[in-house]
Amino acid sequence: MSKYLLNKFLYTVDRDPELVERYRESPRELVTWWEAERANQVLNCLTGEASTWQRFTGEEREALIGHDHCKLFELGAHPFLTLTLFIAMFERDNTEPLEYQKAYGARMAHFALPYPDIAT
Repeated sequence: MSKYLLNKFLYTVDRDPELVERYRESPRELVTWWEAERANQVLNCLTGEASTWQRFTGEEREALIGHDHCKLFELGAHPFLTLTLFIAMFERDNTEPLEYQKAYGARMAHFALPYPDIAT
């Protein structure tokens, strides 16, 4: 399990409007592509610098594919990263102000202290 890799996925996808749309429309394909092409790139480094060992676990991959922010939080993803990305993907489907944000929070209401560890 790599909390760093989960957070890296959420961070990098959220900063690219094309990837946001691909993740919304075809999550399995985007997660598979990202893991193969981007997971091991070193951020903010020259092209060609990469590691070779980072991979999602099956549980992480399925949580990403399912857009399951509660499971991602359990696995150590930072909730701010899931919230900002998922707002970009799903807020447009709602009609009331803050409707998506309230639903996101309601789905997280079952968590109690101590919260899952999100330190990387």
